[in-house]
Amino acid sequence: MFASFEPMHFLDNLKYMGLGMLGIFAVIGTIVVLTLILNAVTGQKPQADQPDDPQDRR
Repeated sequence: MFASFEPMHFLDNLKYMGLGMLGIFAVIGTIVVLTLILNAVTGQKPQADQPDDPQDRR
């Protein structure tokens, strides 16, 4: 009924925990790269006839 701690089972499972962490970082990295690509493709570019600085509009 009591849980027992087997150090070798823990060490055997480190491989699976590492693969899970690698998968999480891969998904996060993919989301970041896709977000950067979408921002570069669809981002607004300043128009030549409008100044960037609001102080210049006086």
